[in-house]
Amino acid sequence: MTNNTFFGFKAVSFQEKTDLVRNVFASVASKYDIMNDLMSGGIHRLWKKEFLDQIPDFQGKLLDMASGTGDIARKYYAKAKKDGLNPDITACDASSEMLKEGRNKSLDEGILDIKYHVTEAEKLSFVDKSFDYYTVAFGIRNFTDIPAALKEAYRVLKPGGKFLCLEFSHIQQPILEPLYDFYSMNIIPFIGKIVAKDEKSYRYLVESIRKFPTQESFKESIIDAGFSKVNYMNLSCGVVAIHTGYKLC
Repeated sequence: MTNNTFFGFKAVSFQEKTDLVRNVFASVASKYDIMNDLMSGGIHRLWKKEFLDQIPDFQGKLLDMASGTGDIARKYYAKAKKDGLNPDITACDASSEMLKEGRNKSLDEGILDIKYHVTEAEKLSFVDKSFDYYTVAFGIRNFTDIPAALKEAYRVLKPGGKFLCLEFSHIQQPILEPLYDFYSMNIIPFIGKIVAKDEKSYRYLVESIRKFPTQESFKESIIDAGFSKVNYMNLSCGVVAIHTGYKLC
C-alpha cells in the first residue's frame, strides 16, 4: 500500500498531508463560518438541513467527525431537544483550533453537554460499536487516509448504525462545469484572500474538491469498508452529495 496522497494537486506523504491540513484549519478557523456563507451564498445551510433529514431519529449516540465549528452537532442537539430527548453527542476534529471555535459557539448557545475530542479520523480511541450515527460534513476529503477512516467509522458504529457523509462532489450537468470551475478556482481563493487573509488555504480547499472521487467511486469505497445499503443523493446538480450506508452486523 502506498503511503502517498494528495494535498490539493500536490503529491505528498501521509504525514505531510496531516501536518499541512492541520495548518490550513488552524489558519482559517476564526473565519470559517463567514467564509462558508460567502462562498455558497448561504446554500450550505440548505445542504446541511437535507443532510440532517437523512437521520431517522435523534435519540441515538452521535459521533460528528471533522466537526469543526460544530454546526451539525448543534443542529442535532437542537432537534433532539425539540423531541424531548437528551442527546449524546461527541464532536471530533483533528484541528484543536476548529474544535475550540465549535465549543465556544456551543457555549454561546448555552449548550454544555457536547463532548469534544481532538483526534484524527483514522485513529479513533472509542471502543467498537459505540455510536448509532457517524456524520462527517465537508471534512472527509481532508482526511489523510480515507479508506482507513471509513473502516474506523464502521468499527465504532453499532450494528444497525448509519454512516452519513456530506461532501463537495462532481457536477452532473456538463453545461455548468465551466462556470463552476471559474468560480471555484478564481473567485473562492479571492474571497479567501480578502476576508480570511489566506488565499493559499482556500486554493487548497478548492483543489481538494477536484481530487475527491466521483460519487460512484466514493460509493464503492464505502462498500469496501463493510457498509451495506450504500447510496448517495446529489444536491445542486452534484456540487455536493450525501452518501449514506449502514452497518448491519
